[in-house]
Amino acid sequence: MQFKKTLVRLLLILFPIASAAQTTYFPQGDKANILIERLEIKRKNDSTLNFSKVRPLSRQVIINNINQWSKSAEKTIRLSKVDQYNLNSLLMNNIEFLTDKNLFKSRKPLAKRFFQTPASLYEVHIKDFDLVINPVIQLTVSKENNNDETLYQNTRGLNLRGKIANKIGFYAYVTDNQEKDPLYVRDWVNRRKAVPGQGFYKPFKNTGYDYFDARGYFTFNVTKYIDVTFGYDRNFIGNGHRSLLLGDGNSSNLFLRMNTRIWKFNYQNLFMELHSAEIPGGDKLLPKKYAAMHHLDVDVTKWLNIGLFEGVIFGRKDRFDFGYLNPIIFYRSIEQQNGSFDNSVVGLDAKANFDRKLQVYGQLSLDEFLLGEITKNRGYWGNKVGVQVGAKYIDAFGVSNLDLQIEHNRVRPFTYSHRDSVANYSHYNQPLAHPLGANFKEYIGIARYQPAPRWLTVAKLIYYQQGRDSSSRIYGSNILLPNSTPNRVGDYGYSIGSGWKTNVFYASFLLSYEWRENLFFELNAVLRKQDTKTAPLTSTTTSVISFGVRWNVQRREFDY
Repeated sequence: MQFKKTLVRLLLILFPIASAAQTTYFPQGDKANILIERLEIKRKNDSTLNFSKVRPLSRQVIINNINQWSKSAEKTIRLSKVDQYNLNSLLMNNIEFLTDKNLFKSRKPLAKRFFQTPASLYEVHIKDFDLVINPVIQLTVSKENNNDETLYQNTRGLNLRGKIANKIGFYAYVTDNQEKDPLYVRDWVNRRKAVPGQGFYKPFKNTGYDYFDARGYFTFNVTKYIDVTFGYDRNFIGNGHRSLLLGDGNSSNLFLRMNTRIWKFNYQNLFMELHSAEIPGGDKLLPKKYAAMHHLDVDVTKWLNIGLFEGVIFGRKDRFDFGYLNPIIFYRSIEQQNGSFDNSVVGLDAKANFDRKLQVYGQLSLDEFLLGEITKNRGYWGNKVGVQVGAKYIDAFGVSNLDLQIEHNRVRPFTYSHRDSVANYSHYNQPLAHPLGANFKEYIGIARYQPAPRWLTVAKLIYYQQGRDSSSRIYGSNILLPNSTPNRVGDYGYSIGSGWKTNVFYASFLLSYEWRENLFFELNAVLRKQDTKTAPLTSTTTSVISFGVRWNVQRREFDY
């Protein structure tokens, strides 16, 4: 409660000076991200698109950038028929930021008020007010090879967004959900006591889950260069399929975000209220903890971007530590002066675009480490480090709209964990960074191909090896467990794969057809094989075939 009051007071201080035009943000997983990613690589030197590590991305920033680019000489960059279709779709779905609101007007609106454009059920665009409302529907039916039950995803809800007086932006997303997931996902839920990507849930028909997903925020500009967002949603830092700094695979959370973009710098301050690790049960208030995260992006050259990151997770009984509201990056010195033992993670990320076809990226996450122990190579438990390297290749081998991505992630044991069960790097029993937690190495390959404007195919291969905890000893994979004794036995001999060595191979193939704007029919196949190489030896193989329809909602995947 104190955290909310503090943020409200801070907003009241900032609010009166808000004056610039306002924005909302693309949802995580929005189809527009495909085109934005391709344009960033194709244009190579774009000073706006190169700041793509902090997501979600601003609708207004992207639309303004595309409008400026379309009027410049650089427009000579060739867009395929599919890219042009995706560009028109992006503009149509963000019509409130266009000067000409009639650009995509429907010939025959339904009852003269609905579907005035093909992208939205209902919209209003008048002086000082914009409103867009859409239904949210997802119905998926699946069959698992070794499971007699019918699996499904049933989502119904509403999303809306808009602007007031071109100074305040707002967004809301509310859905009611029932789902019955594959057996490996249920095992994940049983171990974590959480449904992937969600918060509070209830059992549904014995083996299913029932949950309410509500997100929303409002935004305004403090100055021309500073955007402020306050609400309940997810954030992501990085250019990879995964993030070792801040991922979006966990539950939404309350946050205050301030983003400053000027010259060659983009600086983001993110303050969050999180839930401590807890076994849910009954109607009760879960313990709170807090996070202060900062990310500084610098365009070193027109094609090279380097970022610095710091995140601190802290818990205080019934109070918020106001020292962490300081917006200056690198709090470790403050933490030491305060005599605090909070959990601090620092990081470095980089991204470079080459030849308008290739992007390479990477992240380095440092929880804590001793240089002397690294050189001795004794497997010291306190060397808690994560590394990511990856590359994207668009229009691969001269084939238009064939995009390839490879990525490698490796995280040492006990990374993101803490000496207590409060300040670990998690929210609602789920990791804030990589969904596997720690003590793993992972290899990812993704091929995405759009052969025609309405068609999309995505093939994905993932292999990882993780050292999991035994019934009597922890090996640093479960970041929710305290890393102090007696949970941790000994200081040395820990390497990636220590413990119950588990190998997982995951493959999926998606065929998607967009029948109407934002209305998709999809066929998806998943094959997953898990082998435990340490006694007791176990092996399980599962395959899942799914068919579904979704409207104005992003796909839900369990790719681990």
